[in-house]
Amino acid sequence: MTTLTKIPNGQQARISVDPRNVISRIEDNTYGGFTEHMGRCIYGGIYDPRNPLSDEDGFRKDVIEAMKEIKLPVVRYPGGNFVATYHWMDGVGPRDQRPRRPELAWLGTETNEFGTDEFMRWCEKVGAEPYLCLNFGTGTLDEALGWVEYCNGTRDTYYANLRRKNGREQPYKVKYWALGNEVYGSWQVAQMTKEDYAKKAYQWAKALKLLDPSIKLILCGESGFSSWDSHVIKECIRFDPHGLSDNTTSSLIDMHSIHLYTASADHLQNVTAPLAAERAIEITAGLIDLARAENKVPPTVPKQKICFDEWNVWDMFRAPGEQGAEERYTLSDALAVSVWLNVFIRQSRHIGMANIAQSVNVISPLMTDKTGITKQPTWWPLLLFSKYMRGSTLAVHLHSGVYDGPTRPEWVRGAMETPWLDVSAALDNEGVVTLAVVNISSVEDIETQLEGVLTSKGVKVYTVSGEAIDVTNTRERQAVSVQEGSWNGKGSYTFPKHSLTMLRWRPRA
Repeated sequence: MTTLTKIPNGQQARISVDPRNVISRIEDNTYGGFTEHMGRCIYGGIYDPRNPLSDEDGFRKDVIEAMKEIKLPVVRYPGGNFVATYHWMDGVGPRDQRPRRPELAWLGTETNEFGTDEFMRWCEKVGAEPYLCLNFGTGTLDEALGWVEYCNGTRDTYYANLRRKNGREQPYKVKYWALGNEVYGSWQVAQMTKEDYAKKAYQWAKALKLLDPSIKLILCGESGFSSWDSHVIKECIRFDPHGLSDNTTSSLIDMHSIHLYTASADHLQNVTAPLAAERAIEITAGLIDLARAENKVPPTVPKQKICFDEWNVWDMFRAPGEQGAEERYTLSDALAVSVWLNVFIRQSRHIGMANIAQSVNVISPLMTDKTGITKQPTWWPLLLFSKYMRGSTLAVHLHSGVYDGPTRPEWVRGAMETPWLDVSAALDNEGVVTLAVVNISSVEDIETQLEGVLTSKGVKVYTVSGEAIDVTNTRERQAVSVQEGSWNGKGSYTFPKHSLTMLRWRPRA
């Protein structure tokens, strides 16, 4: 959590942090990923069996190593819009017997060469938990129950035995399951009204948890600030002892998902746009509280958290989805991603999971070609946050001037301040403090007084920046990367223009 005292532009900024002021735990799943059958995410991305860079299972080894580098904790699959016409049975069993299908989300052909068992093996190699999205378009409840049984079943039953027949004796123990994807959207096959979705989702949830009470179910939300969200939350986050076999310490619904993409050609609108997600999280958390109060959910049931399972910088005109959505990101986009990640740290008490969309090639910080990978500017803030912003969120107070120009979306201007310095802080499990500061200005370094940096061992400094806000990375030249340094922790610190800076120190005992 960061509080702000607005000061005149030009007056010295000040940041106050105290390692004793712990707010809430940062879930490791905040740094989740997303792989969809879209563009080159799966085929040519994580799976490329005819490439010499791939292993015996056809998985790109350089991609696996990159996912390990960011300690990828959980991965959403198989969509996304793709899932509305996906039938999981098409993607299991001998590959030469799997059907080729027309794919309606992105207007391609799905070979089903890569399916459930391949995804599970890839997750095991990466060290990530799988998170599966159920087909709420053309799918059925029977089909969904079959998928859960295939993945998690331990008894002598049909789909558990089918998994064994396909070569996997032990269950995969998939914990996270989404009740559809963006079902509200006009772009969806079998779009639904909020009323119809809420009824269907709740009934599916009862059946799924009767089959496997250990799973966590994620409700399909919209943006967090829509009538869809308010209705679905009100109807589905309630107490149902019968549906839970009289269990009073759990819920049918464990998280509510929301999606948001931000982008602007204007730098300052680009880097302040992720603040819309902060307000969306706050509104959604309030809607969950309201539903629990009105529906008399007992306090023995843990509060449902938010699953922000699609987020990123994405200009859909610049990188159309039906053309593969291969964005070429800039330093400005890297700073926007940094603000996104600061939002998740500040709002950690409400975040159960967040998944950048997507993990490879499609609107991704990581790009592949036949001979290697390119780490885009947006890779570097994701790497730093996933390495260092873990543990618990710390309270921060910021004195800063503010940008008061136009925002995108426009409503952000009337909803919150947009300071020149965007800040969050964390205390990791080893007692090290990390302060993350984004200077969104493209023209001005900002000298800042830092209060609470009490250390006898100095401060490690990590900076992500570049020559200009529009620079990009290529295989030949990394115009944006991480620069490491140190600071003695005394006096003021100057945050360079258009930069992300992380300061890390161990407080004096």
